[in-house]
Amino acid sequence: MTARTIGKLRSLLFVPGDRPERFAKAAASGADALILDLEDAVAVGRKAAARAAVAARLQAGRGEGPALFVRVNPLDGGLLAEDLAALAGFRPDGVVMPKAEGADSVRSLVAQMAAAGLADLPLLPIVTETPAAMFRLGSYAEVGAALVGLTWGAEDLPAAIGAATSREADGRYTPPYEMARSLALFAAHAAEVAAIETVFPAFHDADGLAAYAARAARDGFTGMMAIHPAQVAAINAAFTPDAETVAAAARIVAAFAAAPDAGALQIDGRMIDAPHLKQARRILARAE
Repeated sequence: MTARTIGKLRSLLFVPGDRPERFAKAAASGADALILDLEDAVAVGRKAAARAAVAARLQAGRGEGPALFVRVNPLDGGLLAEDLAALAGFRPDGVVMPKAEGADSVRSLVAQMAAAGLADLPLLPIVTETPAAMFRLGSYAEVGAALVGLTWGAEDLPAAIGAATSREADGRYTPPYEMARSLALFAAHAAEVAAIETVFPAFHDADGLAAYAARAARDGFTGMMAIHPAQVAAINAAFTPDAETVAAAARIVAAFAAAPDAGALQIDGRMIDAPHLKQARRILARAE
């Protein structure tokens, strides 16, 4: 299973598949990718209309615009075959997989996609939406070649277990969902794919969004999903290293290049060793 190369994924903006009038505005938002949604954002009676609209958007081509992902319906929901049939021949840039439950579920979707003429499309599984999913997060490294990233969700899991909410009154995640977030982050890095933070639902709260995205970047996420075009600029800013950070990383890389046998160096008044060099290279890669 080999995924095609996709460019940077700082921001991935959801768009309901049955709202084609929103596609152009979403594409103009500056998002690195759009997620044309056939799942939760579309009522059952609107699924056929959504499939047709998404197929038409894919047929229209990409141009210089964002990558186009499609979120299909779950493996066990009875709607997936129709989703894949609608996409056959149009080939989105990637497929978002809801309610993923580890490597075996990825293999199952890959096989069904291949049978529908959609072989080798990279997957972005949402990996924390069921209780069973939580015990299979480490397995995604087995299928890393089929993935473009991993992301998580904070809405389906509490509903699945009867929890009242996933958040405290101040917006912070409660301990079970903080754990889900952390494990999804580590699962992505173990699989050596992009770690994508989940959405920030309060799209009118610009300050809260900026703080949330900055926390995600600090913690090791490499991008974030969005639910409104107004969120994209702040997300892109959070996951784009600023000039000072890039310059500091460049000094670290240059210093070790000049002293390849050194185990540690003093740079900018700090002792820097191999982990700092690795992080500096990551920063420069993101800046590029």
